[in-house]
Amino acid sequence: MPDPVDLLAIAAHPDDVELTCGGTLIRTARAGQRTGILDLTAGETGTRGSREIRAQEAAEAAKTLGVSERANAGLPDAHLHNTDETRRVVVKWLRHFRPKTVILPYPVGRHPDHRAASDLGRDACFLSGLKNYDAEGEAHRPQKILYALAYREDPVKPTFVVDISAEFDTKMAAIKCYASQFEGAKAAGEIFPTGHNLYELVRVHSAHYGSLIRTAYGEPFMTFETVRVDDVVRMGVISM
Repeated sequence: MPDPVDLLAIAAHPDDVELTCGGTLIRTARAGQRTGILDLTAGETGTRGSREIRAQEAAEAAKTLGVSERANAGLPDAHLHNTDETRRVVVKWLRHFRPKTVILPYPVGRHPDHRAASDLGRDACFLSGLKNYDAEGEAHRPQKILYALAYREDPVKPTFVVDISAEFDTKMAAIKCYASQFEGAKAAGEIFPTGHNLYELVRVHSAHYGSLIRTAYGEPFMTFETVRVDDVVRMGVISM
């Protein structure tokens, strides 16, 4: 059995993780913890690139992010659904990675695969902990599920924002590994076009969330459960 990871990001397509939570993965890895990525599909039905090109780009991006392991679940791109069959596949991978914390896409999005990945990932995290659930591997349930909030247009307030100021340049280098997807692009996934190139859009969004915690760049996350604070005197972010 491989060494477990501390943090696992699950997303529908190669490049989704880099866009939404790449800085957090870099920061976690630099802190000495093991990180992993599970891409549910190969992105094979995307308008740009190909399955083979995107696999090469994902491998290069993983090196840039410093993740311990990246895997692909092999589910069908643009036909991703939360079913008994797909849950078994994702449970198998959760039992392989055995993460403490899982990052999922936000449950609402314009890309149907992103919505399905969120629902599928949450269900699989629960089912993975059932000893008698009929999927490969030993039972394991993550302790925490986080939802990546980057690029939201609806008024969803983050539960918290991770400061990625020191990691931002590396995050952008990982995103730029996907030249087939992003060179000359003005939109992607949940990122709507504004006339700027995609790299500038990522910078602007990251700067916005950084401003909410009084730093240069940040990545936003949400939890459905209330977050515990042990020391209200040492809480970060000035109020006025």
